[in-house]
Amino acid sequence: MPYLNFIDDENLIGAVKHVLDIARKAKSSAATKFHSNVIDPFGAFFEAGGFKLSHEAWRNNEEARQAQKTVQNHVGAFHQKILGSVKGWEDLSVGGNVDLRCENRKIIAEIKNKYSTVTGAKLVNEYLSLERLIMPKASIYWGYTAYFVNIIPNKPTRVDKEFTPSDKDKGTKCAANEKIRVIDGASFYDLVTNQKDSLKALYNVLPQVIEDTYKTYYPEESFTLEGKELFSKYFAMAYGDNHD
Repeated sequence: MPYLNFIDDENLIGAVKHVLDIARKAKSSAATKFHSNVIDPFGAFFEAGGFKLSHEAWRNNEEARQAQKTVQNHVGAFHQKILGSVKGWEDLSVGGNVDLRCENRKIIAEIKNKYSTVTGAKLVNEYLSLERLIMPKASIYWGYTAYFVNIIPNKPTRVDKEFTPSDKDKGTKCAANEKIRVIDGASFYDLVTNQKDSLKALYNVLPQVIEDTYKTYYPEESFTLEGKELFSKYFAMAYGDNHD
C-alpha cells in the first residue's frame, strides 16, 4: 500500500532522501566549516551569558543553527518536487521562469517555503514577474492562472485571493487581477491533488518515510524519530485546527 495516493512512493522517497542527504552533509561539515561564516563575537558572549552556556555548548548550538539554515533553504524545493510529481503537474526545476505548471488546468505557480521568504518590495517583483508570464497574448502562459504560494502562511488561516502587494514607490497596491493569486500551502496542496487535507496527509506520513529511508539507504545507522506526537502540534500551529 502506498504512503500517499497522490504521489508514487519512488518520487516521495526521492524527495525526502534529497533533503536528508543535505541535512546529513550539513551536520557533518558544520564543525569543519564553522568559521566559513564570520561569527558575531558580541552576540556569542550575549548568547552564552543569556542562555547560561559554556563555550562548548554555545558552539554546538551555533553549529546546529548553521546546519539548520542549510536545510531550511531546501525545504521549499522539497515541496516543489512533491507537487511536481502529482499527475498532470510538472516541476520546472530551480532557476526557471516559474516553479510549477499544469497545462491541462492552465495553472502556473511560484513556490516559497515561508511567508517571510520574500517580503517588501520584492513581493512587487514577484507580482510583475507573474503578470509578464500570463498577461501578454504572445506568452505561452496566456490564459493561465498564476499562484504565488506560501507553503507556511503568516497566520493559521486559509488564503486564496488576488495577489496585491503594496508598491511603496508608487504608494499603491498592485492592481487586483483574478488571474494572479496568493495562496497558502494547505490550500494549494488541495488544489493540486484535488483532495482535502493532502498537506496534512503528507505531514502525517513523513516520519515513517524518513525512518524507512534510513533503513533503506543508511542501514548502518539506527534511527527512530522519537516524539512524533509532539511534533504534530507544530502543524496545527502553522495551519490551524480547522482544515475545511
